[in-house]
Amino acid sequence: MNITIHSSFLPHDDPEASLAFYRDVLGFEVRLDVGKGAMRWITVGPPNQPDTSIVLNPPAPTRASPTTSAAPLPR
Repeated sequence: MNITIHSSFLPHDDPEASLAFYRDVLGFEVRLDVGKGAMRWITVGPPNQPDTSIVLNPPAPTRASPTTSAAPLPR
């Protein structure tokens, strides 16, 4: 049996910094970059592995209960 990972989803707080790291430092190619500001959906991957992608997505919003206030997600 072969197991292959095609996509991995990684949350980020700063799309520009995340894109710069994967593209400029690791040398990944940009496969998709849609959206605007903090709501960007960016897909990158190694140039020699077209079936493998890393999806850089904004973190899920925090939820506040009626008795607590929303706190930022830990880093």
